[in-house]
Amino acid sequence: MDIKELFQKDKDEKVIRYRHLNKTAKKGEILFTGSSLMEQFPINEILMTRGIDKVVYNRGIGGYTIPEMLKAMDEQIFGVEPSKIFINIGTNDMSIPEETLDKLISDYREVLTQIRDRLPGVEVYMMAYYPVNERVAAKQPWPGAKEAVELRLERLPKANKAVEDLAKEFGYHYIDVNAGLTGEDGRTKDEFSIDGIHMWSDAYEIVFDNMKQYL
Repeated sequence: MDIKELFQKDKDEKVIRYRHLNKTAKKGEILFTGSSLMEQFPINEILMTRGIDKVVYNRGIGGYTIPEMLKAMDEQIFGVEPSKIFINIGTNDMSIPEETLDKLISDYREVLTQIRDRLPGVEVYMMAYYPVNERVAAKQPWPGAKEAVELRLERLPKANKAVEDLAKEFGYHYIDVNAGLTGEDGRTKDEFSIDGIHMWSDAYEIVFDNMKQYL
């Protein structure tokens, strides 16, 4: 089994795991969902450390694109029956060279349409995409890391504007909780960036401070 097959197996197993976890999840609580940038958000550790009494279920899946989420909506969203959804999905789509903004918008709109139809009373918070850092990516051992981050960097402004417009279209909330993550150059600060895309827990502490008013 090669790396790609192992990665897919890991994603498939998370979907199954979430399906089982959803059987006992408390209904009407808060949901974090998306790809790895949401999966790696240590939200429950932050809540425990700060003594905040909130129930948050994290259903992020590393490596997921929006079309993959559309195949796992029950496991990533509906099975939790949340009252609030914080969603960050689409970062991986932007790293696909042939991906177009129109397709990203179309796929994201389908996610939101299903949420609106099946959870009409839910509050949805669509998060701005996190910044990236191509300098850190260039130091990674795997080929193409820097190029993938540069592509995301180029596409981020238009993608964020598209997500903001979609939020308005559906009457949902668009939130940019990235203040404090970047240096003067607009990139993720080197000390916060693991590989140019993913972030250390220190960065998520800042993100949490920016978003706690919405929880």
